[in-house]
Amino acid sequence: MSEPQINDMDNIDPSVGGTVFERFFTGQREAREVAPGTFFMTADYVNLAVFETSEGLLMVDSGTKEAAPAVYQEIRKQTEAPLHTVVYTHGHLDHAFGLKPWLEAGEKPRVIAQENMIARFNTYRKTGRMNAHINEVQFGIDAGLVQWPTEMDDFVWPDLTYKDRLTLHVGGERFDVFAAMGETDDASWVWAPERRIVCSGDLWEGMLPNCGNPQKVQRYPEGWADALEAIASVGADLLLPGHGQPVEGADAIRECCSNTAVALRAIVETTLKGLNEGKIHEEIMAEVEIPAALRKHAYLDPLYDRPEFIARNVIRKYGGWWDGWSANVIPAPMAERAKEIARLAGGVEPMIKRAREVNATDPALACHLAEWAALAEPESRDAQQLVIDIFKARADTEISLMGRGIFSHAVRKAEKSLAAMDSEG
Repeated sequence: MSEPQINDMDNIDPSVGGTVFERFFTGQREAREVAPGTFFMTADYVNLAVFETSEGLLMVDSGTKEAAPAVYQEIRKQTEAPLHTVVYTHGHLDHAFGLKPWLEAGEKPRVIAQENMIARFNTYRKTGRMNAHINEVQFGIDAGLVQWPTEMDDFVWPDLTYKDRLTLHVGGERFDVFAAMGETDDASWVWAPERRIVCSGDLWEGMLPNCGNPQKVQRYPEGWADALEAIASVGADLLLPGHGQPVEGADAIRECCSNTAVALRAIVETTLKGLNEGKIHEEIMAEVEIPAALRKHAYLDPLYDRPEFIARNVIRKYGGWWDGWSANVIPAPMAERAKEIARLAGGVEPMIKRAREVNATDPALACHLAEWAALAEPESRDAQQLVIDIFKARADTEISLMGRGIFSHAVRKAEKSLAAMDSEG
């Protein structure tokens, strides 16, 4: 397994194949036979696996609504066997919304999921616009580009749910489905013992797990580590992930999964130690890191999430939202704080000048100054241009997709403000 990068964020160049988009989001839609009767399909950026048996196909995940017609056509190029069973690894938009073309073609598969998926789908129905907005910020896409499911018939609901473990027999073959708490509380992974193949869903992706995510609901680093250790223990010869490339060889699979579990547990341990010592969130974030012995591994690159984002999720699970600074428990509105800072600084112009001065040495501080300047005087073209310049530079050097997405969102907001000024003037 190649390791083209290391997870020292200072040494990853996001412009030369370091970002999550460049490494994993290929834009391809192709199915290939990776083992006898086993097909692995990449649809834009998400994967699915298909096992052909004498009784029909067992498919792990179904992809996105947008890629569904291409997925159906690609799989049908490989086999005409009927679709017998579908296992969802979790209920995210990119994994569980691609079955409609199969159903429209007359296929009648049974659909299996962990029991918490029902609640997830019902939550989606209540929070469609919120989730659409989150994805617009996270991935830098235009509003309305992705239609979030909100109606009952937008979903292909599971026919059969399970709690902890389910053993299936299809075509005389055994497939074990295991529940996990990872990126979601409805996660599943699938073990095909006769074939020595494991399908990990998003529990393995070839990068530091997406276990923080500043905009989304609770993630579960401890349960994620448990699942990775369980996957490592089965002795698979081939791992088919929900994103990224397959991992071949029992030793490689054990190493990758076990080391990722160690990294997650280290982040949890540091965070809990800080909480137990009464440290404020900022102090804990400064201490969280991937263990030094593991930093050489490309599969722990923080391409999606950062260690401190994962730590914040640990804090959210075990503690409250107050960050430890007393004024922040009942704070003044941010815009009022920004105006007061501007008054103390002698106006917005000195803030703009100072932000540009410190940007080369302290971009985090420059971002605060830029945001305060624009909030203190939102009609200032110079302040809005400062936000664009400072946050664009920050986004260009940020390796994690989560951080880059939020920094880029600040740029787009400022650009819209300037465009509005132009149209009014």
